[in-house]
Amino acid sequence: MLTKPQRLKKGDTVGVIAPASPPNQENLLRGIAFLENELGLKVKLGKYIKNQYGYLAGSDEERLADLHEMFLDKEVKAIFSACGGYGTGRLATSINYEIIKENPKILWGYSDITFLHTAIRQTTGLVTFHGPMLASDIGKADVDPLSKQYFSQLFEPMNIVYSEQHAPLVSMQDGVVTGELVGGNLCLLATTIGTPFEIDTKGKLLLIEDINEEPRSIDRMLNQLHMAGKLEDAAGLIIGDFHACEPQRELTLSLDEVLEYYVKVANKPALSGFKMGHCNPHFSVPFGVKASLDTYAKTITIESGIR
Repeated sequence: MLTKPQRLKKGDTVGVIAPASPPNQENLLRGIAFLENELGLKVKLGKYIKNQYGYLAGSDEERLADLHEMFLDKEVKAIFSACGGYGTGRLATSINYEIIKENPKILWGYSDITFLHTAIRQTTGLVTFHGPMLASDIGKADVDPLSKQYFSQLFEPMNIVYSEQHAPLVSMQDGVVTGELVGGNLCLLATTIGTPFEIDTKGKLLLIEDINEEPRSIDRMLNQLHMAGKLEDAAGLIIGDFHACEPQRELTLSLDEVLEYYVKVANKPALSGFKMGHCNPHFSVPFGVKASLDTYAKTITIESGIR
């Protein structure tokens, strides 16, 4: 059963954790200042947010402890990820999902956090949010004001309508479809295949995005989703931003050619050009709620993720 978290209000306390890689601390401070000064929130940091264990922000036990503690803390009303990187998938089998089910609250992040979005939503029914993170996005000097603007969806229930007002959109295959919005980072979605947290796309709108992957790698990951039936099961495809995914080899296919091939294979309505992913601005959306894709009007309408 779908569970929408409670909305935020000014003065609420929110938690900040690093469930993947260690964040840039200077950027993190600026991201925290945004939460405090622009959103009017109080911030509680995870105990291990300054830890580093190679490319991880602490051991699995430490990162898991911060996640559990923030869900258990009655004072904390939302949990924001400092950054992505690597390692959230290592936590999935050790998470106490009953804690999350009994203490539903806003969880916000993207990129490597995709594994948490998928595992938590499919295990507990909690709506989570795919949006820019504090250190890797909001705390940067060149952050676009629009990336900040969409945090407002956490304070007041509102439908999100994404159209060409924000950026040009391209219909790759026409149609009008409705379904639950799921997905995230393509690489992380592919790694769920064959695990207890395998992405369920049946009748759903599937959002994909990625960064620093050549077309040949995008091809390999989309082929894995195709062979697992995930593209064909989806009601429609939402193609987000594929940042720095240009080919580096002389003999290659272009990114567009790869995407067009798998849209044809899926044979489902598809719209590309969404500024969702590793981009600036980055438009945030809730996962797990109903959304409608209209390739003729070039819009996606997404219901509110809070109550």
